[in-house]
Amino acid sequence: MQSSHRLEIGLLLLALLAGCTPMPTQQPAAEAIEDGIVTARIKERLTEDPLTKAHTIKVDTFRGTVELSGFVETDQVRTRALELAKDVGGVKRVRDAMDIRTAYR
Repeated sequence: MQSSHRLEIGLLLLALLAGCTPMPTQQPAAEAIEDGIVTARIKERLTEDPLTKAHTIKVDTFRGTVELSGFVETDQVRTRALELAKDVGGVKRVRDAMDIRTAYR
């Protein structure tokens, strides 16, 4: 009976410790602020660039990894958006989740 209680206590402690472990989607406040600054800088560059300003490109940043998503009309626009994002300080990696969709005329 005593070993049964030890097992239960051990499992309870393990469950409590697992609950205290940060999830991979959590980050310290300072890191989240830095990611917000990176996102703002990229959005600013995308809206000022002649090739990318006419497109709605979503920018998400997590721990220095930037993901660009949305729709663009040409591969040239996609490439330019990726270049602009890579050139921002604090960017460690850029993921391309953009789709090319040509406008119907």
